Amino acid sequence: TFRSMLGRISAQSFSFDHSFSPYSSEKFALCFFRDPEVLSSLRKMAAGVWVPLDKPMVSVSVEPTPCTKVSMELFDPIYSCGILRPTGHVVKCFHDVYPDYDELRQMLRDEESEHYYVVGREERGEFLFSLFKHLCLGGELCQYEDTIDPYISTTKQIYKDLISVQKDPETKKIAVVSKVLKVCAFDESGRCFPGVREEEQTFAYLIVDPYKRHVTLFCHFYGVGNFTVPTHSPNSVSCV
Repeated sequence: TFRSMLGRISAQSFSFDHSFSPYSSEKFALCFFRDPEVLSSLRKMAAGVWVPLDKPMVSVSVEPTPCTKVSMELFDPIYSCGILRPTGHVVKCFHDVYPDYDELRQMLRDEESEHYYVVGREERGEFLFSLFKHLCLGGELCQYEDTIDPYISTTKQIYKDLISVQKDPETKKIAVVSKVLKVCAFDESGRCFPGVREEEQTFAYLIVDPYKRHVTLFCHFYGVGNFTVPTHSPNSVSCV
């Protein structure tokens, strides 16, 4: 599954020099996408996946995404509801369109599935669940995993890399401090990032650490993956 996303999935980190407030998320995101350093990075990345970014950004849409989970317990119900065999193998099922379908993808996509809400409505809104879903569905030429373990382990690793946590000095409990924003940017012609058309597997998130003043752009352009994922060192952004 993950190979199908290579070259089209990216995580780039930037620093910013003003305090972040969730109440000004839209302003922050617009400033981010207008920053010259960000635009330079985006154009290099987008050039490889045929996403035009040759006009100034004029607006953004921002959807705050809950991010509170510090363990993988959210996925526990999947193991005991019929989606998986005792071995961890994903149960296959019939689908009118897709010849090689399974109960896991049906639970992720089809609200009519008997397993759709085995993970509760609130939990499905969590960034951790969204990340898991994105990785399970993969890219355009996707060979799906036979067992759930690769999906869980990869989700855990990426989630751990993307979010920041802190220990409460009084309760001693670990809590997520990152703020996650699902974003889309528009130029004068309409939607331009991530991609000009809406696609379930074309997505972009800003993951903000308000204490370290770091923001990570995590995005994927749906299509045929055939490149090596680049590595990026943190850049500096003047976001307010």
